[in-house]
Amino acid sequence: MSTPAPYEYVVIRCVPRVHREEFVNLGVVVHCQSAGFLDVAWRCEDARLLALDPALDLEQVCDGMAYIEAVCRGTARAGAAAGAPLGTRFGFIKAPRSTVLQPGPVHGGVTSDPADTLLRLRELLVD
Repeated sequence: MSTPAPYEYVVIRCVPRVHREEFVNLGVVVHCQSAGFLDVAWRCEDARLLALDPALDLEQVCDGMAYIEAVCRGTARAGAAAGAPLGTRFGFIKAPRSTVLQPGPVHGGVTSDPADTLLRLRELLVD
């Protein structure tokens, strides 16, 4: 894709103890409708997560992020969501929730390369 196109992104946060509102950014989801692009780049840094809650189930957190990845990529693990249009899947991911994994606010921009933008945002907001 060489023509700049609008995109939206959301940061996925781990909020181990929701009542404390402390979080660690785990990943970024980028959606660029005109490019047919929806993907996530993420990583779980155990030490940072356990600093917020030593009893946190890290395997469950990583499993939740893997599910978000499946929704983005439309793989069978996502179940019925896998067959939904990209915009619907992004809507599912960005919907507010009070769980350990939460989306932050939706932001936007313009990109000529959504995959490169995804990696750049992960470096900026997660790494």
